[in-house]
Amino acid sequence: MTQTAARRIGRTLALVLPVVLVLSGTLAVTSVPWANRSTESQMLTASSENVSVRAASRAPHEVLREKLLTDLQQKDPGVALTNLQRAVEGRPSLARHCMAIARDLGRAAVARYGPTRAQSFSRPVCDTSFAAGVSQQAQGN
Repeated sequence: MTQTAARRIGRTLALVLPVVLVLSGTLAVTSVPWANRSTESQMLTASSENVSVRAASRAPHEVLREKLLTDLQQKDPGVALTNLQRAVEGRPSLARHCMAIARDLGRAAVARYGPTRAQSFSRPVCDTSFAAGVSQQAQGN
């Protein structure tokens, strides 16, 4: 076999082999028993009947908010803000709720400590939203 014939065979395989692999993989996936639409819908229906009401859980940011408000009441706002910052660093998906939670902590701090003392706990967590919550609550009182 000459070198040009080997190259020609190599090029042909390089073009044909990926197509064959993709098609055979697609056919294999569509022929498995669990790909049947009617079976899938029956399984989903059966599992949805057994779901209890208690299984509906609260969103992670709501759980975090309650935990931090408890920290604020039992310890102080500084501990709650530190825990908020650590929670957001550990779970970045909570970042979009950070400002609202920090603002709620600021409001709760004013209710517990008064505006002057609450402001002393202020930190640059979540764009100074804690300070904004303190300010809003202080203006409301």
